[in-house]
Amino acid sequence: MDTLLELKKKIEGASARVVFPEGENESVILAASRIVQEEIARPILLGRKSVIEELAAGLTVDLDKIAVLDITSSPKLDEYVSVYGKDRNLPLGAARLILRKPVYFGAMMTRMGDADAMVAGIATPTEEVAMASELIIGTQGDISTPSSFTLMDIPGYKGEEGSQLIFADAALNPNPTSEQLADIAISCARSARKYFGWEPRIAFLSFSTKGSAMHADVEKVVEAVRIVRERQPDLLVDGELQADAAIVPEVAKKKIEESSAVGGRANILVFPDLDAGNIGYKLVQRLTHGAAYGPFLQGFAKPVSDLSRGATVDDIVGAAILVVIEAQLHENTSH
Repeated sequence: MDTLLELKKKIEGASARVVFPEGENESVILAASRIVQEEIARPILLGRKSVIEELAAGLTVDLDKIAVLDITSSPKLDEYVSVYGKDRNLPLGAARLILRKPVYFGAMMTRMGDADAMVAGIATPTEEVAMASELIIGTQGDISTPSSFTLMDIPGYKGEEGSQLIFADAALNPNPTSEQLADIAISCARSARKYFGWEPRIAFLSFSTKGSAMHADVEKVVEAVRIVRERQPDLLVDGELQADAAIVPEVAKKKIEESSAVGGRANILVFPDLDAGNIGYKLVQRLTHGAAYGPFLQGFAKPVSDLSRGATVDDIVGAAILVVIEAQLHENTSH
């Protein structure tokens, strides 16, 4: 929670509008109440008004400053259907069926400027949140692969950023290519800077360090490093590195012969595939009793965050804080 408190200090007023497609979820309603009380944002809950009002009454939540929107009666639905139908070359009936799904409608609200950000996923698979966001909101100009990162806060670990590390991608891309790994790394660098003010030091992880093993999986990682250096020569990146060579200075000195600004000092760990990333962060979280914030989606043209199915109220509030910070950056750069 200390991390969330620090992030919350970056929020300038509570003007950002955050849409929650799963507005009939009790945890989302409780989170929306806290978001209002703590002056983080202006929440918009999608769902049946009568259902949300009944749930809110049972939770003793005041809906006065929380917008509730029933998709079926929204005056914007016809406009959204027309725009989406033209975008995807779909009959209007098919477009309407898709946009009546809350996560697609929420994404359309964000794209059209009727919301500044979207937080979803507590009752929707990550794949669907990402698909709706990619189809409707789109990706950043130079990023073709949306991805996710998890902020790890690890008791007893002392690194470049104290007890914190970024792990990616642990939620979205099962078997990324070299080009996709490069996108993940570049997106992580941007996230690290804008959310946490870090100078990114990116380690591409592998079971090999600098040629200690030969395999196609190692070559994929080596190629990803080359692509990032070509696209973003200012970034500090290295690989392929084993995990200990990435975060333990003494091991890095033994395993990396040439000078490395990343070896032993990485603050961003890019895993070679979803198996490694997901297993890695859950093992660290459970074995160290650490905190895992996220997964947070990145690479989209507008702010979107995913929630795990087991997300707590704190998790939802944390996701809202991050998308609000990003929404502020969007607004500042567009003026």
